[in-house]
Amino acid sequence: MRLDLILRVGAKLVLPFILLFALYVQFHGDYGPGGGFQAGVIAAGMVILYAIIFGIRAAKQIAPPSIVEFMVPLGVLIYCGTGIVSLLLGYNYLDFTGFHPDFLRAHEWGILIVELGVLVTVSSTMIAMFYAFAQRGRR
Repeated sequence: MRLDLILRVGAKLVLPFILLFALYVQFHGDYGPGGGFQAGVIAAGMVILYAIIFGIRAAKQIAPPSIVEFMVPLGVLIYCGTGIVSLLLGYNYLDFTGFHPDFLRAHEWGILIVELGVLVTVSSTMIAMFYAFAQRGRR
């Protein structure tokens, strides 16, 4: 698809809006349907679309495999770390009451951090799986 000018230009126009929608879903997730998982899949879909249109090499320049593989456990660490901070503050695991004096603000911040961890893990896992399947059979 490298020679198809319409797809290349169309993808360049659409990709920023895909990322913007992923961020919207991420930050709107605690108020309505959506959140880290959906935003992670949308963000990974953006990288996969880029790889399909511009090639796997170009996608690996914007999302290098070493960084993608580092982000998988980083998201889990963010998620679990939020619960550990709750425990260290003297509350139950993933009880966000100690994050802010206002109860609603505390839970808002806690959910936002947890959803960020989910976004990082899901998007990087999807990209890593795509890289693994795209490289299968190639030398």
